[in-house]
Parts: sequence; C-alpha cells; structure tokens
Amino acid sequence: MKRTLALLCLAGLLSACGGRVPLTPPVGKQLPQKGETYSTQASSDQLMTPDTQARPKRSDEQLKRSEERREDKFDLPPT
Repeated sequence: MKRTLALLCLAGLLSACGGRVPLTPPVGKQLPQKGETYSTQASSDQLMTPDTQARPKRSDEQLKRSEERREDKFDLPPT
C-alpha cells in the first residue's frame, strides 16, 4: 500500500513538470487587442514578462553595516 502511494506521488510530481512549449491562447480565443499607443501586437512572452513597475529595484540600502540598535523605550516585554 505504501509502495503504491509512493509511486503515485512520484508519478504525480514527475507529470507536474510538463513540457516547455510556448504559450498559446486556447482554441477559439485570441490574445488581447493591442493598446492604442503600441505599434504591434504583444506576444504571449511579452505579456508574461513583468514591467519595471511590477518588480521595482531597491534604490537605497537600509543597513550599510552591522550596528547596535538604539535603546527603544517602547520595546516592552509582553504583559
């Protein structure tokens, strides 16, 4: 019983890997229309790539070096 369950789990994990094929819209569906300001229709890869606002970069480092924290008078133990 345990062996069968282990084999089923292994088969499920391996089948979840799937093939790496380009994304295509379902049959009978189309990609979204191009925006007014765009000159060409965006491909599925372009639609899946996040823009810079979706993944902003960190512009400043919060902690430059290891330092002791200042005394915090509001850091009280739980009651």
